[in-house]
Amino acid sequence: MNDPAVDRFADLRGLSFHYREYGEGGRPLVLLHGVASNSRVWLIVAPLLARRFRVFALDQRGHGESAKPDGGYDFPTVTGDIAAFVETLGPERPVIVGHSWGGNVALQYAATYPDSAAGIVLVDGGYIELASRPGMTWERTEVEMAPPDLTHLTPEQLIKGAKQWDLGRCWSEEAEAFLLANFEVTEAGTIRPYLSRANHMQVLRALWEQRPSQLFSDVRCPTLFAAAEHEGDERTHTWMKRKREAIDRASEVLSDCQVRWFADTIHDIPLHRPNELAQAIEEFVLGLDG
Repeated sequence: MNDPAVDRFADLRGLSFHYREYGEGGRPLVLLHGVASNSRVWLIVAPLLARRFRVFALDQRGHGESAKPDGGYDFPTVTGDIAAFVETLGPERPVIVGHSWGGNVALQYAATYPDSAAGIVLVDGGYIELASRPGMTWERTEVEMAPPDLTHLTPEQLIKGAKQWDLGRCWSEEAEAFLLANFEVTEAGTIRPYLSRANHMQVLRALWEQRPSQLFSDVRCPTLFAAAEHEGDERTHTWMKRKREAIDRASEVLSDCQVRWFADTIHDIPLHRPNELAQAIEEFVLGLDG
């Protein structure tokens, strides 16, 4: 596996943040991962983007090799982390690219700091509004969306099981490296997630409380939705229907919005359709003014 990234650390607001830097010139792009994920979800996409841009893949607080405080997983604090990181990059306005929860972070960042981002790319995220789902309460959400307990598994058992998940459809060296980077290995030889359960539930609560539909009108920069489209059982069909409706509503409110659907694609677009995603992001960024 060829990984041209340079691993670096930045002290942001008293915490150490790990990021992976690619490329040396061009507009800066800041890549944000999803919840219980890490910067290596961009292992394939980032080098492709680095041919034209300067790319930074950040481990957000509680994730990967970044600091893991017991609090601060609300959106104001997390977007404050991004603002502090952007400030270290220099005067040029970056494009913020977020996957899943990272898309919701990117959206909140653009709404809170409207003059800071040149554009945002929401990769199967940014539209997620848990509280808008019919019949969903916080009590139901915290049960249905709580992270599974995988701490009894060895790394080998984790990999074997993961190949049966959706991720198995796009299994590669990069997918395996990304997956393993979500966990540390204990002295007993079993895995433990870097994002603790307590911190994971704080992220989930913040997602529950966030209202993306109320943020779109505050976004001034151009926006690209890169959304996975797939069919399946009735539950999947219902989820896709809600996703399309949410993105359609966002498109009506956002002043400058593009939508790119990725057919027959799992949620992890950066690993399943890396070339197509990189091309879509590149075209979007090159089309920005200033």
